[in-house]
Amino acid sequence: MSSFSIQISSMYIGLLALLMLTLAYLVVKMRQRFKVGIGDDGHEPLMLAIRTHANAVEYIPIALLLLICLENTWQLPWLTHLMGSTLLLGRVLHAVGLSRSKGESKARFWGVVLTWLMILVSAIAVIVYGLMGN
Repeated sequence: MSSFSIQISSMYIGLLALLMLTLAYLVVKMRQRFKVGIGDDGHEPLMLAIRTHANAVEYIPIALLLLICLENTWQLPWLTHLMGSTLLLGRVLHAVGLSRSKGESKARFWGVVLTWLMILVSAIAVIVYGLMGN
């Protein structure tokens, strides 16, 4: 068995960390704009910024853990890149869609689809690998 590696996953971890930091920054800017320290005080743009950041925080960690597992189980660089880029695209689309409107949007829809698809495929791949044994 090859040694543990997160070379590919590291790139996606870094990129998604930058996305999360950007979303957090947007929350801070909105808080300053509306002079709100806690909650959203009824300001819809602030509420959207908070939910956009929170949604990223809810999905990205488990997806990145799956990506690391995927990279170290199947050891197929193309698969790791496919799942990592699917996650990144999904999270960017979702952030764009949700930050613009609390209603439906194509960007938000496709962001959810891509994020869930990445998590589903990666989870199944990791489970199958675990069941195969050595």
